[in-house]
Amino acid sequence: MQVNLTKRVQTDAGLRYYPAVVSRNGRVKPDYVSVNGEEELYRGGAYYIEWYEGSKRKRLSVGKDAAQAYARKLRKEAELNAIAQGVAVTPEAEQTAGRSIQAAIAQYLEETRLTKKPKTLAAYSVSLRYFAESCSKLYLEDIKRSDLLRFHAFLRDEKEQSPRSCWNKFLNVMGFLKAQGVNAEVRKGDWPRFVQETPAVYEKPDLEALYSVLSDQERLFYDFFLMTGMREQEVMHTYWADLNFNKNTVTVSAKSAYGFTPKNYKNREIPIPSKLIDALKAAKKNAPADCPLLFPTSGCKPKNDFLDILKARAKEAGLDPEQFWLHKFRATFATWHLQAGVDLRTVQEWLGHSDLESTMRYLRPAQGHKVKSRVDATFA
Repeated sequence: MQVNLTKRVQTDAGLRYYPAVVSRNGRVKPDYVSVNGEEELYRGGAYYIEWYEGSKRKRLSVGKDAAQAYARKLRKEAELNAIAQGVAVTPEAEQTAGRSIQAAIAQYLEETRLTKKPKTLAAYSVSLRYFAESCSKLYLEDIKRSDLLRFHAFLRDEKEQSPRSCWNKFLNVMGFLKAQGVNAEVRKGDWPRFVQETPAVYEKPDLEALYSVLSDQERLFYDFFLMTGMREQEVMHTYWADLNFNKNTVTVSAKSAYGFTPKNYKNREIPIPSKLIDALKAAKKNAPADCPLLFPTSGCKPKNDFLDILKARAKEAGLDPEQFWLHKFRATFATWHLQAGVDLRTVQEWLGHSDLESTMRYLRPAQGHKVKSRVDATFA
């Protein structure tokens, strides 16, 4: 029985299967495939073996290592020839007690799709796709520490990921392996390292310059971001009903109509200053009665161009648009509250952080004139 060895590669026309090139000595030339009779080099991709059972073509992934793939081809040919001669054999798929990495990834991502948010699914999908690209193993039981070290180098050198992105993707893969019960014996020093930067905050002169070119409606947008510390998706899905004008609070809650749930699936209540409450009361008088959203589009959909408007107005004010982004309002909210003496645990609750460490990043050391006055006071 004939078993063909092919390689699936990415071409300009999409994914294609081409015959692997086998030299006269019976060895596969790594990364070379035959395209219209000509040898071409294609790095990346994976090898597959193909055979027919009756009129039905079967195809099986056999990894990224050329020599191992060719060995699997020969083994499959021997199995099929034995079966054709009436010899009872155990199919290769049943000979191996290992669990397929690709099958485990597919199942893990399906469970993620059912239980996590789309953004989480997207992050896991990219991380595990990169891991599959970097790993030549077929089975979970074969994964070793060296495969994780190779994965880190692949992220850094081949995919040119930033140190923080390397760490995030490494974390996602380690979570996947833990869920599969795989202990690759990765050491603490094997993890990617990155510098934890202090979150950037807006300085008051920059905000004053920005606000000088904003319309009343735009000023309300960014006051809301600044004075609530809410994330973009949370602001987009805020209802008028979430505002309590008697208590001066806003509640972050799930919105099933728009498929929105808060991060960590936890509602929270945030106090807001009277000046913002007054502006919101005035805006409510002109709000469409048939739309529950605080900041809707004309079709009562969540507004999603806050960032575009912010950068455009920053440029109009003669400021650098690259220094303006929405999460910076959240960092400013946290930093200003902490500097004003609000305790760390309370700010953590307002931000919706699951741990104090995330909130502590906003405890920036005092700088400038504040430092001088405090030092003078200490040694007065």
